[in-house]
Amino acid sequence: MKPWRSLYRRSSLWRTRTLESSPHSISFSTDFCTDSHSDAVQSSRFKVFDRDFRRKQLDRASWLMRSKDSFVDSVADNLLDRLEDCKKTFPTALCLGGSLEAIRRLLHGRGAIEKLIMMSTSYDMVKRCRNAEDEVQNENIETSFMVGDEEFLPIKESSLDLVISCLGLHWTNDLPGAMIQCRLALKPDGLFLAAILGGETLKELRIACTVAQMEREGGISPRISPLAQVRDAGNLLTRAGFTLPGVDVDEYVVRYPSALDLIEHLRAMGETNALLQRNPMLKRDTALATAAIYDSMFAAEDGTIPATFQVIYMTGWREHSSQPRAKRRGSATVSFQDIQKQFGSETS
Repeated sequence: MKPWRSLYRRSSLWRTRTLESSPHSISFSTDFCTDSHSDAVQSSRFKVFDRDFRRKQLDRASWLMRSKDSFVDSVADNLLDRLEDCKKTFPTALCLGGSLEAIRRLLHGRGAIEKLIMMSTSYDMVKRCRNAEDEVQNENIETSFMVGDEEFLPIKESSLDLVISCLGLHWTNDLPGAMIQCRLALKPDGLFLAAILGGETLKELRIACTVAQMEREGGISPRISPLAQVRDAGNLLTRAGFTLPGVDVDEYVVRYPSALDLIEHLRAMGETNALLQRNPMLKRDTALATAAIYDSMFAAEDGTIPATFQVIYMTGWREHSSQPRAKRRGSATVSFQDIQKQFGSETS
């Protein structure tokens, strides 16, 4: 039985080594596209997330995740829909972390991709994607698999036409730096597509957990990871050097039988707490109180509880001479005052 009963969405604008003898090999690489551009990549002095623990979360998720997840599939399909809006084709593409399997399964020839690289920090996750490759309908796509870190992208500079990241980049300590590396890996006029969880994600769980901790422990500790706000997404794209930036938001509300089913779903997605300074212990009383408060504050008449997932979609291009550009400042030949006078006289 699925851990939720319904899903609806609100939208708004806003080391190389081959393992096993297999046609789909898994590679480990330490050659970074940014080796010659150390000034472009910012080392994260303040670390928020435990990247090693994050890898272990993905290892666990590779065994717990379902073959089809309606929420993840909806996000992946919505992200891939953006390829249909482009007349340009993308022969070489990289899929970064997050929901690799959903992206590969739902690609369906969009983007006219000929060569696809699937990359994750988790070997178990990459292995699962490789094993699932045989179940994907033959699309004549040459697929390779790589274990690598989004914070140190092991891709040659100017070698890709497309970079896709579905629900993965929000776990990086240096998100602007990771996006800069994605831009450097793209060819001129290459496309960057990403979906990350926004700050309104799991707002119901944050409230219930905070109230429960105040009641049972007399204080609070971070139980849910901090996430980017919508207003920051456009600045991130511009800071990373992308042109023609675009940002829009979808809000999904998933309903679960109980708070415990929500936690199990988060574990299966690899989306549980990975803060570096997290409290590894959660008292039983606090956990039960959180579930009870969640139910009392947010439960519907049918007994289900809602969980909000805010997904921020980001689109950006690597600069190219063929792209439209704004005119140079001061190059206008018509004054707005003259236009106002002309239209003002016509209306009067």
